[in-house]
Amino acid sequence: MPPITTKPRFIIHGGAGAITRSNLSPDTYLIYSASLLEINRQTASRLSAGATALDAATEAMRWLEDCEWFNCGRGSVFTRDGRVECEASVMTTSPLYQKRTCSVALLTHVKNPILFAKEMLVRGNHDLAPRAHASQNSNEHFNNLSGPAGGAQGHCFLSGLAAEELARAWGLEMVAERYFWTRRRWEEHRRGLERHRHGHHHYHHSREDEEGGLDKRNAEGYLGNEPGWNGKVYLPQGTVGCVVLDSYGDLCVATSTGGLTNKLPGRIGDTPTPGAGFWAEEWVDPPTPRLQISRTQLSPLAALLPRGLTDIFTDCFPTLGGYCPAAQAQETPDRTAEKSPSGSDARRAVALS
Repeated sequence: MPPITTKPRFIIHGGAGAITRSNLSPDTYLIYSASLLEINRQTASRLSAGATALDAATEAMRWLEDCEWFNCGRGSVFTRDGRVECEASVMTTSPLYQKRTCSVALLTHVKNPILFAKEMLVRGNHDLAPRAHASQNSNEHFNNLSGPAGGAQGHCFLSGLAAEELARAWGLEMVAERYFWTRRRWEEHRRGLERHRHGHHHYHHSREDEEGGLDKRNAEGYLGNEPGWNGKVYLPQGTVGCVVLDSYGDLCVATSTGGLTNKLPGRIGDTPTPGAGFWAEEWVDPPTPRLQISRTQLSPLAALLPRGLTDIFTDCFPTLGGYCPAAQAQETPDRTAEKSPSGSDARRAVALS
C-alpha cells in the first residue's frame, strides 16, 4: 500500500430532492438527518483509520441500503407490478484492480446490491489474470464460484437471475422478496397506480394539493416523499450515492437505487450505467513548458510599404506590424520548476455520482 499523503474527503447524498424542515414533518426530518449524520460519522471514522476509498464508499452505501427511508436496498420503490428491482454500481481510480467499474441491476433477492458490485470488481483480478489455457467453454465461469475465484469473467455489468445466481454462489446475503416490502413504499405504489388510472401524473397531483391548501404534513398516510415539479413537495426519492477520496489519493464512487416508482419491470436506469449515473477517472498532467512568443515575422502587406508609412499604418492596423501566427513553445532548461512539489507530474482525478 502506498504511503499516506492525502487528507481523506467524502460526500454522501441521500437521494434526489430537497430535505428541509419546511417540507418534512418534524419526525421525518429528524429521521433523515440523524441517519445521514450517523453514516457521515462512521464513514469519517473508517477513513481516519486508513480504509480505502472502495471500502469506505461501499460501506456507506450498505448503511443506506439497510435504512428503509432511502430509495435503495430495503427502502426501494416498487415497479408497476409491485416488485422491487434494485441496481447499484461502483467505480474506482485505484490501480489495484483489473476492472475499473462494475454494475448490477434487476436484483430482487440480493440484500445489498452495492456489495455485489464491489465483489464483482474485486474478483475481477482473478477473472482477468493470465491463464495457462485460454480455451474456455460457456459454462466454465460457474465451476469455481464458491472459492476465491471470480466467475464474472471480464464482464462489468450483470443483471437478473444469472446475476443473482452468481451472488448466491459468492456467499452474498440473499433475502426473500418480502424483506423489501415497506408500508410507505407500498402506499406510494398504490397511490401512483390510482393516479395513473385516472390519467393524473405527479405534477398534477402536487399542484392540486398545493392549490387546495392541504397541509399534507399533518394528513393521515402522508409519507413526505411524493415527487412533483414543485420543490416544496419533491422530496428524497432517487438514487443515493457517495464519492470518497482516501488517504492514498484514490477516488471511488458508489451508487445504489430502487429506481422510479411504478417503473416498468425490466427498466434499467442511469444508476448502473457508466458515464450516465456515475464516473471516476484519474489522469496525469505533464509539466507545461514556458511559452516564448516571437514577433519578428512581418505581415506580407507591411513588407511592401516604406518604413515610415508602415509605422503610421500599424497604429491603425496592428496586423500590419510584426506578428506570430501561433505561439512557439520552447522548453526552459530547467523543467523541474513546472512540476508538482513532489517533483513528479501533476496527478488529477474526478468522481461524480
